[in-house]
Amino acid sequence: MDLTLMGEAAGELIEEVGELTGLDPKMAAVAVFVLVLLAVFLFTKPIRWFLKLLINTGIGFAALWLLNTFGAQFGLQLAMNWPNAVVTGVFGIPGVAVLLVLRWAGLM
Repeated sequence: MDLTLMGEAAGELIEEVGELTGLDPKMAAVAVFVLVLLAVFLFTKPIRWFLKLLINTGIGFAALWLLNTFGAQFGLQLAMNWPNAVVTGVFGIPGVAVLLVLRWAGLM
């Protein structure tokens, strides 16, 4: 089988899998393909969850900036840090309310 069409790194990986398992190159290619698909299915959900958390944290920072910019007139301010941004991004307005109550109670 000509492995030059697959790319040098993929060809080397398939050759190594074939040598380790005793499979011919076509079966080794199928085994590598199945393993790659399995890895993609296993790691898609955690990566998607992490990206969603990252986006929500960015939205939380924006919300804290808006609160500090426009809420300063009314005495509503929160520190712009990661924990506050995560709580704000994930829980939204109820999260901001809880953070303000905790600050008002002196627990933050």
